Amino acid sequence: MKEIAKLLGYRKDVRVIDATMRDGGLVNDFRFDDEFVRALYETNIRAGVDYMELGYRASKELFDVNRYGKWKFCDDEDILDVIGDNGEKKVKLAVMADVGRCDYRTDIRPRTESPVDLIRVATYINTIPAAIDMIEDAKSKGYEVSCNLMAISSAQEGDLRVALDMLGQTPVDVIYIVDSFGALYPEQLARLCALFMEFADHYSKTVGMHAHNNQQLAFANTIEAVGDGVNWLDATYYGMGRGAGNCPMENLLGLLKNPKYSVYPVIKFIENYMWKLKDEGVVWGYDLQYLLTGIFNQHPRSAIAFTKEKRRDYTEYYKELTSQE
Repeated sequence: MKEIAKLLGYRKDVRVIDATMRDGGLVNDFRFDDEFVRALYETNIRAGVDYMELGYRASKELFDVNRYGKWKFCDDEDILDVIGDNGEKKVKLAVMADVGRCDYRTDIRPRTESPVDLIRVATYINTIPAAIDMIEDAKSKGYEVSCNLMAISSAQEGDLRVALDMLGQTPVDVIYIVDSFGALYPEQLARLCALFMEFADHYSKTVGMHAHNNQQLAFANTIEAVGDGVNWLDATYYGMGRGAGNCPMENLLGLLKNPKYSVYPVIKFIENYMWKLKDEGVVWGYDLQYLLTGIFNQHPRSAIAFTKEKRRDYTEYYKELTSQE
């Protein structure tokens, strides 16, 4: 049981990262208009959010620029055009670079030439060597760097220990626990936090948490992570994100006791902008199909297809997932 002081007090090392445009972009093909982006940026400032993740730095060779909005690629020029360059930023900016899906050597410029502060390298356990090369490249260019270990619920502990040891020896700043499938329960997460903290303490790294809401546990797992000493916490406005979505920003800021954070601007933004997205037909959030992929620790791609097809035959879908006749 967590010490109540760990939840009633606050740690100055805690950082809140808004992943609305990046994870949320997965459900609207990153088609956020400029007004939305500027308003979200200003809201994050008023809410005290520490980092704003704008989207991916994806390869234009692999992804069709006409199919996706500009935040799939996050060109420095687009960032400056929409947000501007107003001297010292009150919210740091981040982009995600996916192993095998970005041309990081050419598309990520030196930090002195870019408005971006943080490069978030996303990798699976089996692509750690490529992730290390990306980490070293970004760090040599002057960026803060995190590494998001995806699909952690499917990893074997032995493999995970090797991966954490390899990452610990790199210049990465933050190593993330990513519950990609929304499959973890707080008890499981507590053990993972202990494992990540073991290596983080040894190598002087920080640990982060990125939760998905397939089993309606994204906020609960984030609370668990906070209590276990995890300092970097991802959230999205109104939980917007792939499939079942993420830990809602309004929940997270309501939990954190640091007076620098304010939930009211978040509520106002949701009222003015997030409901508009819902009214326009953008779909995300908990539903039975996502619950089932979470229970069975499976990637939500089949549940996403189920949703797009407007299916409601949940029992048949259950049989498909379990290969029952």
